[in-house]
Amino acid sequence: MSSIVISSSSVARSSSLPARSRDMRRGRYARVGLATVAASVLANAVVYVIGDALVGYDPAFLPLTNVSGAILFTVAPAIVAVLLYAVLLRRAANPKRLFTIIAAVTFVITLIPDFTYIPTVAGVTIAQTAILVLMHVVAAVVIVAMLTTLTRPQPR
Repeated sequence: MSSIVISSSSVARSSSLPARSRDMRRGRYARVGLATVAASVLANAVVYVIGDALVGYDPAFLPLTNVSGAILFTVAPAIVAVLLYAVLLRRAANPKRLFTIIAAVTFVITLIPDFTYIPTVAGVTIAQTAILVLMHVVAAVVIVAMLTTLTRPQPR
């Protein structure tokens, strides 16, 4: 009877280890995701401040009126990217490659308004448009680099 108890307890332990390991991976990914969002926001806030010092934003140009716009338009896509990469890590055969392709296409699409609509906005200058484009580049690089290098695909 004692061998049955030992066997069942070892089975219970071995079956609980993958769940514990999975929880640790989720916890680690959550930390990486939070760090990714924070790093991309901080990087774009720094670009905003340096850009303002170099260019001097026109107050009539609303997208660069204050740093809160840059923060908001960095937080939202960064969260979406973290959630998307989490799904790809679980479902895709090559999540890093697929995520990088999706990010590249998304990056190009997000630049369209910078070159079509933004030049028509009151108060805009070429330098301010360049700062907006630079913020897109910075956010994309930070998000893709952090997510694809600090996480590992889960075994299938």
